[in-house]
Amino acid sequence: MVYNDPHWNHQKVKPEDAHKLAVEKTAEAMDATDPKLKPFLARGGKLILFQAWNDPAIPALNTIDYYKGVSSEVGELQAEQSLRLYMVPGMQHCGGGPGANAFGQDEANTGKDAQHNLYLGLVDWVEKDRAPSTVIGTKFIDDEPAKGAKMTRPLCAYPQIAEYSGMGNKNSASSFECKLTQK
Repeated sequence: MVYNDPHWNHQKVKPEDAHKLAVEKTAEAMDATDPKLKPFLARGGKLILFQAWNDPAIPALNTIDYYKGVSSEVGELQAEQSLRLYMVPGMQHCGGGPGANAFGQDEANTGKDAQHNLYLGLVDWVEKDRAPSTVIGTKFIDDEPAKGAKMTRPLCAYPQIAEYSGMGNKNSASSFECKLTQK
């Protein structure tokens, strides 16, 4: 993709040269790092981001930095009205891992309501002006919905995090509260 050469040999390339060329050729199309979203948000656009804390491919702090960059660029009021970030403990890249990794973020569309399905939360936000706050994530036994839930957790809108209330079942989202953390 970068060299456009079917006979390309990785052993004959310096990594720093390959990286530089990759950035030159693909960054504009493939990097989602531009925080200048004012035109999109001014047209009523809504953006929901989620990031897995255990993602081995994309550092979680980069997504937090992007969220902060967009918030800074558009202003906190516009960000509050148009932008949400959900940090997902224990999830790997887009799914898997020991955390509550099913919340309607993919084609499985687990959850039949906006509180359990991120996609339906976005639809409600756009169509009914009901901004999502907490989304309930589910960890299924063996990651198979047919086997039932192993646990549920609230996914809180950043900069909030879920904290155990000190009472109730630690495998139930109802035993957790969203608490503000440092921005």
